[in-house]
Amino acid sequence: MGITETKLKDCFILEPQVFQDPRGYFFESFNQKSFFEATGQHVNFIQDNETFSSKGVLRGLHFQTGNFAQAKLVRVIKGRVLDIAVDVRQDSSTFGEYQTIELSEDNKKQFFLPRGFAHGFVVLSDTAIFAYKCDNYYNKESEAGIIYNDPTLNIDWQLSENELLLSDKDKMLPTFEAFFK
Repeated sequence: MGITETKLKDCFILEPQVFQDPRGYFFESFNQKSFFEATGQHVNFIQDNETFSSKGVLRGLHFQTGNFAQAKLVRVIKGRVLDIAVDVRQDSSTFGEYQTIELSEDNKKQFFLPRGFAHGFVVLSDTAIFAYKCDNYYNKESEAGIIYNDPTLNIDWQLSENELLLSDKDKMLPTFEAFFK
């Protein structure tokens, strides 16, 4: 498995070695030992989640705070998404910076976000199945987020505003500046 460091401190792109033959394909999607040896990051994933969404669905930018912060390993099983990580660790050298990556069923890339990152994605294909591993359980009282169209971050979601589909809750998230006052 190839593991590449991103411009964001402690975020990594994982590219598995895919073995294909006439029957289909196989790949190892995660190996804790190899991941630790390549990144120095020790994670113990305890929960797997999956979403199904149609084109234009934007989920994010979400994160958990305090003792319920979550590291995530995300990937696309079917379709194509633009995935976003925003460093919200105030003591980090990359605080307030973000990274985008296209994840798809074809490229099979995965994106690792350590604790302290806001996360979101938008579906670029007609539909997408998106899966992610978490190293901590969800806690409603610890959920937080930043509005997708935050003027400070100025993220290009690659779709026009009228193509985006958001939950009512995601439309009401605070700006980056308001959250970190």
